Amino acid sequence: MRAHDLSAGGDVLARVHAVAREATRIHGLTGAEVTLVNVSENATYRVDDPATGTRSILRVHRLGYHSTPAILSELAWLEALREQAGIRTPRVIPAPGGARVLTVPGPEPRDCVMFEFLPGAEPSQDDPVPGFERLGALTARMHRHARGWSRPEGFTRFHWDHEAALGAESRWGRWQDGLGVGAEARTVLGRLDKEVRERLHRFGRGPERYGLIHADLRAANLLVEGENPPGVIDFDDCGFGWYLYDLAAAVSFVEHRPEVPELLDAWVRGYRTVLDLPAEDEAEIWTFVLFRRLLLVAWIGTHGGADIAAELGAGYTEGTCELAERYLGGSFG
Repeated sequence: MRAHDLSAGGDVLARVHAVAREATRIHGLTGAEVTLVNVSENATYRVDDPATGTRSILRVHRLGYHSTPAILSELAWLEALREQAGIRTPRVIPAPGGARVLTVPGPEPRDCVMFEFLPGAEPSQDDPVPGFERLGALTARMHRHARGWSRPEGFTRFHWDHEAALGAESRWGRWQDGLGVGAEARTVLGRLDKEVRERLHRFGRGPERYGLIHADLRAANLLVEGENPPGVIDFDDCGFGWYLYDLAAAVSFVEHRPEVPELLDAWVRGYRTVLDLPAEDEAEIWTFVLFRRLLLVAWIGTHGGADIAAELGAGYTEGTCELAERYLGGSFG
C-alpha cells in the first residue's frame, strides 16, 4: 500500500486547503478563517466565522479511504451514541440543502464534513490513572450501545481484524516496510506477528468479543470539560473489531512506558463498572496492545506527513522489538 495522498507534500495540502476554503464557502461562511489543525488520515481544519463569532471543525477526507456511504455510516453511529447513550459527541452541521457529507467538485472531488466545535481539552497526563478508569467506563457504555443498536440499512464500515490490519490488505501498509525494519527487526517482528495472529484466531470473533468500535480512543480524541465524562471525537476509524482493541488504541504510541500496566488495570476497573470483562479476555490484553503497536509501525512508514510519525520514526520500531521480545518471553501475563 502506498503512502496516502495527504503525505505526498505541500502541493497536495495546498489543493486540500483550497477544497476546505470552497467547502466553507458552500456552507455560507464566506470570509471565515480556515486554519489547519491536523493531518493524519484526513486534513482537519478549524473554521472561525468573524461575522458570528462561531467556531466549527471541517474534515476534508483523503482520497480512496472511505466511500461516502461509509462516512454516512460513521455519522449515524456518532449521532446514535449522543442521542441514545448520552455520549458527548460533536453534531454534524449539514450543508445548505441538508447534505451531511459535502462532496466538493473538482479534478479530485473530495468529501467534507462540518462538525460543531466541541468544548473541552485533551485529558491531562499529570495523573492519568483516574482518567483511564473513566475512559474504561465510557468505552463500555459505547460497546453496550453498539451491541444493542439496530444499524440503519446500508451501514458499512471496514474491519480491524488481523487480515485487514496486517494481512494481505494491510490498510496502513506493511510493517515490513516500516522505518528501521532491518533484518534483525524483521525476524523479531515476524515472530510477534505469527504469535499475535494465532492468539487472535484462538480468541475468536464471537459477538461478546467483536463488534462496532471507535478504534482510536486515545487522549487526542477525547475532550475533558470539568467533571463530566470525556467527549469523544474523530470516529473516522470506527469499524468492526475486537472490543479490547479500543483499550489497545488508548495507549497508542506510549505502550512502552512503565505506567502502562497501571493504566490498563485502571481501564479494566472502569469497564467492569458497566460491563462484564471475563478473566480469559483480560488475559489477552497485551496481545491487543502488541497487535496495535505492530500496526502502528506500518502506519508510521506510510504517514510521513503526520507530525507524530516524523517525531517517532525508526525509534518506534526499535521500541516495538523490545516489547515484542518481552511479550514473546511471557513477561506480560
